[in-house]
Amino acid sequence: MRITDTAAIVTGGASGLGGATARALASRGARVFAIDLPAGIAKAPAVDGVTYVEADVTDAEQVRSAVEAASDAGVPLRTVVNCAGIGPSARILSKKGAHDLALFRKVIEVNLIGTFTVLTLAAEAIAKTEPLEDDARGVVINTASIAAFDGQIGQVAYSASKGGVAGLTLPAARDLASHGIRVVTIAPGILDTPMLATISDEFRAGLAAGVPFPKRLGRPDEYAQLAVDIIEHDYLNGEVIRLDGALRMAPR
Repeated sequence: MRITDTAAIVTGGASGLGGATARALASRGARVFAIDLPAGIAKAPAVDGVTYVEADVTDAEQVRSAVEAASDAGVPLRTVVNCAGIGPSARILSKKGAHDLALFRKVIEVNLIGTFTVLTLAAEAIAKTEPLEDDARGVVINTASIAAFDGQIGQVAYSASKGGVAGLTLPAARDLASHGIRVVTIAPGILDTPMLATISDEFRAGLAAGVPFPKRLGRPDEYAQLAVDIIEHDYLNGEVIRLDGALRMAPR
């Protein structure tokens, strides 16, 4: 599928994986609508072809408004990349007591329900566009994590949310096949995103040493490159792709 002269939605598009993806799509001629929270957008750089839209992925009405803005761009909405997410850590039982149930619910709400909300409302809009070759209309790329498969101690909420994203990939692809919409999920390993900004160089080096090859942290632009490849490769559908340098996470 061609990226040029199409509209794209990228959630979490002000920084990290979403920011890199928004820039990559804009550089290829897409009109990108980068959805993020106001605090993130305030720090985001101005990028030609990228329009920042304040919206919370857990708020269906805000998401609907953002989808409408992308649909009214004057070019067909073809691409959605879901990168918005949070990753707090807590054990089920710790010295502080039981896992905060509200925190667990919040992680599920943002990472899983937020992803599904954007996927659903954007798919509704994409399904109304004129079909391309093979009756294709667009693609939705979701972001899981290798924690969906190799969750570590303290990642129970995060792993559950990302496991849900991985699990919905195939049935979503099957549901949307009749509308010409593909669904693919990327499961990143340890990528150098703002989530790692606060860790020490020593700890960062330790994380990199655990990756079989290449022995380094992944880069946001490598995620963006894979997203572009998925968009342009029309036969990729219903799959979860690990982007992790062959890393399999230890318990801690």
